[in-house]
Amino acid sequence: MSTKDFLEKDYYKVLGVPKDATEAEIKKAYRKLAREFHPDANKGNARAEERFKEISEAHDVLGDPKKRKEYDEARALFGNGGFRPGPGAGGSFNFDLSDLFGGAQGGFGGGLGDVFGGLFGRGAGTRTQPRRGQDIESEVTLSFTEAIEGATVPLRMSSQQPCKACSGTGDKNGTPRVCPTCVGTGQVARGSGGGFSLTDPCHDCKGRGLIAENPCEVCRGSGRAKSSRTMQVRIPAGVRDGQRIRLRGKGAPGERGGPAGDLYVVVHVDEHPVFGRKGDNLTVTVPVTFAEAALGGEVRVPTLGGPPVTLKLPPGTPNGRTMRARGKGAVRKDGTRGDLLVTVEVSVPKNLSGKAREALEAYREATAGEDPRAELFEAAKGA
Repeated sequence: MSTKDFLEKDYYKVLGVPKDATEAEIKKAYRKLAREFHPDANKGNARAEERFKEISEAHDVLGDPKKRKEYDEARALFGNGGFRPGPGAGGSFNFDLSDLFGGAQGGFGGGLGDVFGGLFGRGAGTRTQPRRGQDIESEVTLSFTEAIEGATVPLRMSSQQPCKACSGTGDKNGTPRVCPTCVGTGQVARGSGGGFSLTDPCHDCKGRGLIAENPCEVCRGSGRAKSSRTMQVRIPAGVRDGQRIRLRGKGAPGERGGPAGDLYVVVHVDEHPVFGRKGDNLTVTVPVTFAEAALGGEVRVPTLGGPPVTLKLPPGTPNGRTMRARGKGAVRKDGTRGDLLVTVEVSVPKNLSGKAREALEAYREATAGEDPRAELFEAAKGA
């Protein structure tokens, strides 16, 4: 990314959040936009793919407290008029931004170069320095039980990696030469008026700092080739639907000895036919008979992946009451478990035997003087 691009990009605007947004607000905005513009949900839509890249780039900076601080400081220094050309000899200052970045040709030789280097994964100096690999994002769909208990799943990923045919040099003979235009920096300086100088990737070497005299037929001189690999990824217990997991160092390999990027896995969780989830607690609805609800008793309740538990039902339990089975819920970050919330649902039989009907008729006669709706009408009159 050129200095000009960096100064003009507003990552807060990309995510649609204010500059004082909290980490949680930034995370929520990113997830919403990432779902909307993810390439898998917008196949063939080039604009959506470009938007997704912008969103990911913005989150990579604002989602990291250190990078966000550096970004805010750099924007405050340059984006808010900290160094604007003013009247002077010839109508402008004889001022070059390269002085601020250490004076290196087309590179960030020091000073504020450390700020930009921290933001975009490159150190000070020329592009021949080690370069961090790209981050990769993937998705995985788990069953409800796998999400609660954790699972190891295979992920097939595609990324740009050093070309094996030319060992990442871009030259089929393995002997590329230093680009004479940028002198190996990968960047060239250009004037923008008023004595300012900005940097752009070198067009001749496409930012690599090297030129292949005999371009590799596999990577066409780029030194990078698309590669697919399958790896086993451990998804921790207790993950939620839509959660984004970061696996450090599992992304694309770095260049020239640089560290690998990170792998981000977005988790999707299938629904369960019996259990639901509420935070760290699981939920289940258990049908009971009218007699059990009225007279009380013991009720066996299923658990997820474990033996059933028995709960005591107090006499006079109303329909919809929720009871708690402690320690039978989802796994928390500290290793403890949430609870199982059991909601009682009084079951009304569709077919009655003669004996059951006689018993209910007798019960209706015994309670004929009671009107469960009397308070309802009284309250309606007084309102």
